[in-house]
Amino acid sequence: MPESDSPVWGKRMGFGQRPALLIVDLTRAFTEAGRPLGSSMPATLEATNALLDCAHNAEIPVIFTTVSYDSSDLSDAGIWITKIGGLEDLRSGSNGVDIAPQLHREERDGLLVKKYASCFFGTDLVSRLLSMGCDTLIMAGCSTSGCIRATAVDAIQYGFRPIVVEDAVADRWPEAHQQSLSDLQAKYADVLPLEDVLAHLEAPLKA
Repeated sequence: MPESDSPVWGKRMGFGQRPALLIVDLTRAFTEAGRPLGSSMPATLEATNALLDCAHNAEIPVIFTTVSYDSSDLSDAGIWITKIGGLEDLRSGSNGVDIAPQLHREERDGLLVKKYASCFFGTDLVSRLLSMGCDTLIMAGCSTSGCIRATAVDAIQYGFRPIVVEDAVADRWPEAHQQSLSDLQAKYADVLPLEDVLAHLEAPLKA
């Protein structure tokens, strides 16, 4: 996504000194089209694997997230359950909360369990990032208009540089996807193509 010509909107923040890669909610519930909350996103999974391979080679911390509800009546979803259906597929213990098997996940990768849109809300993500000395959050996953956007907004509010990888995020609604990317680039994050992010991560390895 191109940098804005406006002196106000869409300026480039750039990468900091220590990035972490956050893979948001690429679980079976969201990546398998036949499920209530699912949609097909093979290109997103492919781009995410490229990021994972690069991050692993460069010894960059990786954190996966999943949405999981412990209560049989989904009461730990709060009033969100009154807004959207399909949350039954996110019950703890169901395979809907499992990370998509196509992804190149390694044992050393972290796993963050959340219950709402932002990966920061009600979790220890800030503490994890600070303990690793991270100042930049590279983001892939779904959905662009939901959890990606909410997490990017919180990231910049907590003082982390959000980098949204354009090729590695997806949404079930194309219009919401494009609008969210434009809004993120204008106000909250650097929205960059996969090749630019890979080039940045690989640069120290080639030096």
